[in-house]
Amino acid sequence: MKELKPRVVSVDPEPGYQLLLTFSNGEVKLFDMQPYLDKGLFAELSNETLFRTAKPVLGTVVWDNGLDLCPDTLFLESAPVPERA
Repeated sequence: MKELKPRVVSVDPEPGYQLLLTFSNGEVKLFDMQPYLDKGLFAELSNETLFRTAKPVLGTVVWDNGLDLCPDTLFLESAPVPERA
């Protein structure tokens, strides 16, 4: 059976349109939303108030306007965050 990629269990919107993500395998990573903010409906997320509504739902990130991202994209395209002291 193919192992599933880790899923988002918590999300914290950070300054600069970054998402601090904690995954089901315990990894903490940072996802940069800036490259998405000029693409189609994702442009709505350039509104910082809306961007900050990000929440984890069913293993991914969802915003109050209904937009979401593929959980595999979030995991594969985010950068590891060094452990915090």
